[in-house]
Amino acid sequence: MLIFVMSSALAAGLPTPPGEMPVTPYTQADANAGAVPFHGDAMWRAFHGAEGVARVVDTTIDRSVADKRISDIFKGQDIVRLRRLLREQFCYILNGGCAYSGRTMAEAHKNMGIQTADFSALVEHLQAAMRAEHVDFRAQNRLLAKLAPMKPDVQKRFKAARPL
Repeated sequence: MLIFVMSSALAAGLPTPPGEMPVTPYTQADANAGAVPFHGDAMWRAFHGAEGVARVVDTTIDRSVADKRISDIFKGQDIVRLRRLLREQFCYILNGGCAYSGRTMAEAHKNMGIQTADFSALVEHLQAAMRAEHVDFRAQNRLLAKLAPMKPDVQKRFKAARPL
């Protein structure tokens, strides 16, 4: 599978994949995906395999980048890399046989200032993408349940300055 080959190449310290910006090296591990994979292949099949996952990811990202509520978050980001890593993450979690080569959720979203409304908008887009892919509602909820514990690592609340 191409995703696995690209992940292995990154882990081996090979050049940056085509179209992506170079990044500072970091420790790569499947644990960085933020969740353990489902057992069996039912979830992978529910998402229609690699092609279905790619469509869900692309639709989610396209909708998010176009959404004026959250589009600023994506400005200056490597969208090519984002697509690849989100596909890897979903493939890994859905037990599609992929490795995950991205950073931890906390490190990947550090200093982005993602707030509750931003996170909610992204989830809206993911849900719309899963509906468009005709993913069974129960499978959608199972994936969302795997992703939900990542929220504190993605969303950081800014503490109000204390009065003097």
